[in-house]
Amino acid sequence: MRIRSLALVPLCGLLAACISVGPDYQTPDPAVPPSWNAPATIGPAALAGWWRQFNDPALNALIATALEGAPDLRSAQAKLREARARTGVAAAARLPSVGNTINARRSESAGSGVAADSYSIGFDASWEIDLFGGTRRSIEAAEATAAAAEAGIHDAQVSLAAEVARTYLDLRTQQTRLAIARDNLASLVASDELVGWRHQAGLVTELDKVQSTSTLEQARARIPPLDTALEADLNALAVLTGRPRAEIAARLAAPAAMPATPPALGISLPTETIRQRADVRSAERRLAAATANIGVATAALYPSLKLTGSIGVAALSTDSLLRPEAATSSLLAGVTTPIFEGGRLRRNIEIQSALQEQALIAYEKSVAQALAEVENALVALANTRRRLASLRSAAESAQLAEKLASYRYAAGLIDYSTLQDTQRTALSVLDAQASAQGDEASALVQLYKSLGGGFSADETASR
Repeated sequence: MRIRSLALVPLCGLLAACISVGPDYQTPDPAVPPSWNAPATIGPAALAGWWRQFNDPALNALIATALEGAPDLRSAQAKLREARARTGVAAAARLPSVGNTINARRSESAGSGVAADSYSIGFDASWEIDLFGGTRRSIEAAEATAAAAEAGIHDAQVSLAAEVARTYLDLRTQQTRLAIARDNLASLVASDELVGWRHQAGLVTELDKVQSTSTLEQARARIPPLDTALEADLNALAVLTGRPRAEIAARLAAPAAMPATPPALGISLPTETIRQRADVRSAERRLAAATANIGVATAALYPSLKLTGSIGVAALSTDSLLRPEAATSSLLAGVTTPIFEGGRLRRNIEIQSALQEQALIAYEKSVAQALAEVENALVALANTRRRLASLRSAAESAQLAEKLASYRYAAGLIDYSTLQDTQRTALSVLDAQASAQGDEASALVQLYKSLGGGFSADETASR
């Protein structure tokens, strides 16, 4: 009987290596367009560290600081450690479990008054053979979940870098707009003084003086909202980088021009974008895990085989434990087959199948969303650049018109209303140009984010 039991071990191992119930996972092949509506297409290598293409040391430093340990990244890293630990737990189920026991017992028959002692020391082992692949499917699910967690770190890195870049670029935009507003205010102060002198000399009416004062105060009122937006950006950068607000403010205290956007774009192919996007990879790995869980639930319908054995010594006294005749051993093979579970096992399969369908829908949605985000970002960037080109031309003309109007008003050739109109137009166009420059940079950041650029999947997986 012992020989027959031992013969079951290689047989069960062979069966365990050959059978895995449940569906085998097949990576979906999403339908994607052959190319983007973009003039250039180059590989994903050009997307790595995209923020460095702005050639702005302050931006590079802020992103590096944020990536060192922002709260979102620490949370994603903790989820990855959890997922990897769960993978180890699932893999451990394939190995035998071994333990030891030490027993000492005294028993007495009722009414006899005679007590008997017994002692035993042994090692017990058990091993549940993975006949139908339930454990293997559990490992597949755990590994896929861990891969989804790795993609989660990548997604957190991409999102964090993009958010820091957008906030920094908005801060520089606000600084530029603030400088324009202050220059305009200084110009209007000088213009108001001129109107005052002309009014005292009786060359202009009271209306010109009142209009000049109104224009001056309107220009002064533009500054506080810009200061508020600037402070909000500083606070946001402090949160994103995890550094004190005072430190961030000190770094960015000196106003700087908006960094120039790179003229050449690194646009990857649609298929490469699907592979690069962390959210798509995460959704695909969750789909793989859900598919494997169907196999786990299906394996519960089939018989399970468990081998148990023990080896040790047992005697009536401690002195006898070391004698050869005290040795004991046993080996047992047990088969458990579910007969009636009230439909619970099949309902579990239905649950896992429904979850797998949900995961497939989520994956398809993530692919569609990724493609839409890239197309939207491309359109936004192209339109913003066209708008910016027109505003630059308009700004040159508006500034020239303001100078000419100032000279003509000082010479008494035009009235104040004409000068006022040219001043307002110049301020409006210059402010719009600064905002458009910020919009262009933000649109480029959004494009790189939608392409999944900044961190490769291999780099993320190695962490």
